[in-house]
Amino acid sequence: MNYYEIGKTGMKVSALSFGASSLGSVFRETKLEESLEAVYTAIDCGMNFIDVSPYYGHYKAETVLGQALKNIPRDKYYLSTKVGRYGVDGKNTWDYSAERVTRSVYESLERLNINHIDLINVHDIEFQGDLPGGLQKIVDETLPALVKLRDEGVVGHVGITDLQPENIKWVIEHCPEGTVEATLCFCHYSLNDELLNDYFDFFEKHNVGIINASPLSMGLLSSRGVPAWHPAPKSLVDACQKAVAHVNEKGYPIEKLAIQYAISNPRIATTLFSSANPANVKKNWEYAEAPIDWELVKEVQDIIGDQMRVRWKNS
Repeated sequence: MNYYEIGKTGMKVSALSFGASSLGSVFRETKLEESLEAVYTAIDCGMNFIDVSPYYGHYKAETVLGQALKNIPRDKYYLSTKVGRYGVDGKNTWDYSAERVTRSVYESLERLNINHIDLINVHDIEFQGDLPGGLQKIVDETLPALVKLRDEGVVGHVGITDLQPENIKWVIEHCPEGTVEATLCFCHYSLNDELLNDYFDFFEKHNVGIINASPLSMGLLSSRGVPAWHPAPKSLVDACQKAVAHVNEKGYPIEKLAIQYAISNPRIATTLFSSANPANVKKNWEYAEAPIDWELVKEVQDIIGDQMRVRWKNS
């Protein structure tokens, strides 16, 4: 397994890393002991970067992860969490104000049972784009509040996340240089979507480390198929299902090829996947360590064809 630095942060992380969203039962109802074991398995396999958010399971994922972290030496992992997107009583909420994001950081520290957050991200900035103040509020209020916490040593580094990389680019362009140190952009470096290729030079020019997420494109590249809420159009779903069938017929699990492809580019520091099943965590790690079949990658992308350029909006 390769390890790469996230931008210029000094954090050298495993190419495949653990996303803790599943611990919040966002995909299926999970059991506590199994969830804890999934975290321990990730660490034992050598994954040293964990990403979570108060939004996942409406604080549940952070709470469960915090229980696991009690039993893991702090020098075994870097931890990333987020601000701006929340939820209570089954209802999603958003608040990117300086007061709320500052308070959110301290709440996360308590739930996670740690005293320092290595990377704090503004979660899915496109939602602030639809709120009063738009993305300018991220520049003028949200990020300065997090930079203050960085200066105080409460957090180590500051980043932003979004499905739409053009939003990330806009914010970086309108902030003082060095404000944004990392970006998490999901579903745009996978077998069915290579949009991040268009942004590598820009991010590197500004010393912004790149974190990829969802190598299975939220289920598009899985034998199970997409969940009902998936925002991709039917044309893309159908194309991916054809590609999945083609790969599976060759006895090469689509999940294996998808993970191998997502971690294959050294310009991406790490790719996050999420599972509350320790057996799946170990299996994904084994996938990552096996050699990739590049001919099969070409066959898959030929099947998906023009649908590789299809975009969809976050939900």
